[in-house]
Amino acid sequence: MSITAQSKDGLQVQISAGRHGLIADVPLQLGGDDDGPSPYDFLLASLAACTIMTLHMYADRKGWPLEKVEVELSTKKIYARDCKDCESDPDAKIDIIERSLKIIGDLDQEQRERLIAIADRCPVHRTLTSETKIRTTVI
Repeated sequence: MSITAQSKDGLQVQISAGRHGLIADVPLQLGGDDDGPSPYDFLLASLAACTIMTLHMYADRKGWPLEKVEVELSTKKIYARDCKDCESDPDAKIDIIERSLKIIGDLDQEQRERLIAIADRCPVHRTLTSETKIRTTVI
């Protein structure tokens, strides 16, 4: 998997993902032109898409009547001391991603609970919650 990106106009970034072209930008109030999603929008969109795809693949394998999944995501920063299940230095700021799922289909409670658990196992979720290293080289 390879993504390439390059500067465009102002703060805009032209992104190539295979044969797909995308524009990233920032809102007007942050100095951009608001001509595309922000980097955080793309991050959340990636998690939403992966969550939905993972739930559909799982339900299809099980033969469950999952019709549709809707995901709403938001992000915010808080101090670790304000987070009940965080282990960071209390003065550190941490990112919180809040995810709401709407699971549509003729599913029983046990199937719904299993799908909620499976949502945490999508590859993007696992990447975001695991130790990740980013190694930079200059070319």
